Amino acid sequence: MRILKTLKELRAYREFVKGSIGFVPTMGALHEGHLSLAQKSIDENDVTIASIFVNPAQFAPNEDFDKYPRTFEKDAQLLEDLGVDAIWAPSVSEIYPNDFKSTVRVSGISEMLEGVSRPHFFEGVTTIVNKLFMQVQPSRAYFGVKDYQQLRVIQKMVEDFNIPIEVIGCPVIRDEEGLALSSRNVYLTPTDLAIARQLNVILEHASVLVKSMNVQEVEKQLENDILKAGFDKIDYITLRSAQTLEEIKTVTDQEIRVLVATYLGSVRLIDNRVVI
Repeated sequence: MRILKTLKELRAYREFVKGSIGFVPTMGALHEGHLSLAQKSIDENDVTIASIFVNPAQFAPNEDFDKYPRTFEKDAQLLEDLGVDAIWAPSVSEIYPNDFKSTVRVSGISEMLEGVSRPHFFEGVTTIVNKLFMQVQPSRAYFGVKDYQQLRVIQKMVEDFNIPIEVIGCPVIRDEEGLALSSRNVYLTPTDLAIARQLNVILEHASVLVKSMNVQEVEKQLENDILKAGFDKIDYITLRSAQTLEEIKTVTDQEIRVLVATYLGSVRLIDNRVVI
């Protein structure tokens, strides 16, 4: 496996490799969710490249950029054992030189939900993903459905800019009790984990609730259940169109997802489920 740290090295490698290229962008601190993306890429492509880059542009000043777990040697070994061909591991200065002035913004779908709570976030995501896409030039790129709004924003960016990359959403990977895997789960205490593992069960219940309640009643019931389970506060809990993430007034035949962001102490957890 090759570890590429400069754009010169990456470009030389891309000139060398042939066939379809699968790409798995990550910020490291890898878990089974990330590895499932890499495995799907390996299964579907001739070559797989993963990136490890903790992107400062998607962290607000009050967020955990400095505390974000960095486990590069462990991550690299996991990827090599899996069969990933190369890791793109640039420095911050390689990605954002002193004269870097450009950003990429996807309006509309990025301005709701996470975009309200973290207005800096998606511009940082779309800018880095667009840049990584141009650097790696993959055939396909793999993202987890756990970050559902992020997936839809990236798919919209690719559509709008006619970027010749297939963006593939992959299933949420959960632990044995249903908690969606996240690099931030390491911050949870044993007591927090017991509470966090109830979230998936609460979201699953939305599929039952919509059969006898209207949308507003379902959202209120889910909010009550989350707080009763022991979560400290809720950022949002909402039923949305799976395609556009727009609010829905009534349950129809379109695909609907329930999306949540909630807190245990300072740890912010997100998850989502198909409702219908």
